Amino acid sequence: MTTSTAEPGLSPQPRPVRSTLRAVAIVACVPYLALKIAWIAGSRVGIPAGSVLLEHRALVAVANSVTVLMDAAVVVLALLLTRPGGQRVPAWLLAVPMWVATGLLAPIMVGFPLQLVGVAFGGTKMQEAAEEPFLHDWVFNVVYGGFIVQGLALGTLFVLYARDRWGHLLRGKVWDLPSRATGSFMRTSAVAGSLSALFPAAMHVLWATGSTAGLPAGRIAERTTDFYLLEGSRIGFVAVAVTGVLLLAFRPLPTLSVRPPLTMAWIGASAMGAWGGWLLLASLMPETDGAESSSVMLTLTYAGEMISGLLLTWAVALLLRRRGA
Repeated sequence: MTTSTAEPGLSPQPRPVRSTLRAVAIVACVPYLALKIAWIAGSRVGIPAGSVLLEHRALVAVANSVTVLMDAAVVVLALLLTRPGGQRVPAWLLAVPMWVATGLLAPIMVGFPLQLVGVAFGGTKMQEAAEEPFLHDWVFNVVYGGFIVQGLALGTLFVLYARDRWGHLLRGKVWDLPSRATGSFMRTSAVAGSLSALFPAAMHVLWATGSTAGLPAGRIAERTTDFYLLEGSRIGFVAVAVTGVLLLAFRPLPTLSVRPPLTMAWIGASAMGAWGGWLLLASLMPETDGAESSSVMLTLTYAGEMISGLLLTWAVALLLRRRGA
């Protein structure tokens, strides 16, 4: 008779489904990593003549190096989520990069299919409205298609991992949450995050409905079907995040299962925090073309989105930590 040393509820070895998902996630990273490494090495594959990427080679090389490391992190996460050693990783060390990965991949997983549908129904693309080409169309299809596959595979692995390791925190009804788990600190963070989300949400509503307030000249010229669909998706992520967190904090639907609002809060808040932070960083990068420079209003919108996403995430973290205690 053998004795297992695995923790209760955790699989000592990855099951076939998890091994397959791990392989899919890793393989899906290859096209993006290959393109980025080729560009760092000086290749112009996928880059048309006249692209802005050819004008600032040093800056582009640095940016490409950073994004190579970011996508390589997906490979590391896929391994941690399926290998026995990953079961002993401190919770925060796994949750933080997964939060970033969720926040960066979720908007693409929603936005890119919306763009394809918009074009299929006769809509226009930002690439067509740009004065100078940025990348060949096939690059977007390959890269964003890979991101969607990464998101689906990595997200499924994380759900399976969380069910095994933290399943006791994800069960039950909203009303079953102990009062100390939804105490004043958690509710304060939830309200603060919800209120701070009003400004970026309002700006996305304005832009989605045709307003040019706060948009730089270059962005106004590139308002195509893509632009409006993406702005609409940003509104959706704000609504999902705020709704999920408030449902957990104030429990207005006592018989609701904990999992739906927790899932909404995780995906929505990470999309706001991580994607808002990424756009904020991009808006602060130097621009040689004044028409492309980010406006103060645009920068404040991204900053507000990032801050509100972090506050809402903190509220969820407090809830889970106190429930676990």
